[in-house]
Amino acid sequence: MFELKPLSPEAIPAALEKANRYRLLNEPSAAESIYLDILAVDPENQDAIKNLVLAMSDRFGKDYAVGDTNIIEYVSKLRDEYQRAYYTGIVYERRAKATLAKGGLQAYELFVQAMEWFERAEAMKPVDNEEAILRWNGCARIINRNNLQPHVMTASDTLE
Repeated sequence: MFELKPLSPEAIPAALEKANRYRLLNEPSAAESIYLDILAVDPENQDAIKNLVLAMSDRFGKDYAVGDTNIIEYVSKLRDEYQRAYYTGIVYERRAKATLAKGGLQAYELFVQAMEWFERAEAMKPVDNEEAILRWNGCARIINRNNLQPHVMTASDTLE
C-alpha cells in the first residue's frame, strides 16, 4: 500500500481552486481526491466539506457507486445548521435524479425527502438566500413533468 503524501497548509487555497475546476469539468473523482487531501490537513475546512459532498453526489449518475453513509458523514461536519439541511436536500435530490435516469423506481420518494430537507433549510435561511426555495421548486417541477407517483410495493417487489 502507498502512504499518501500530505499537502502543506499553504497549498490549500490553490488545491481548492483546482478541485473546484475538476468538478466543473465533470471529473468528480479527481475533485473528491483533492478535497480529501485538503481535509487530511484541515479537517474542519467548510469549503472542502461542502464541495466534497457535491463531488461525491456528482457521481450518483455514474457507473461507480458512492455510499450515502460517507456523504451524510461529511454533511454532518458542516457547522451551520442551514447548510446541513440544504446539502442533505441536495444529496437526496441528486440521488433522486440518478434514480429517475435509471428507471425511476422510488425517485418520487427521494424527491419528496429532498423537498422536506429544503423546507427545513428554508425555515432557517439567511434573509437574502432563496436557494432552498429554488431547489424545492426544481424538485416539484421534475415530479410534475414526469408524473412521478409514490412507489407501491407489489408481490413481485418482495424477496421470496
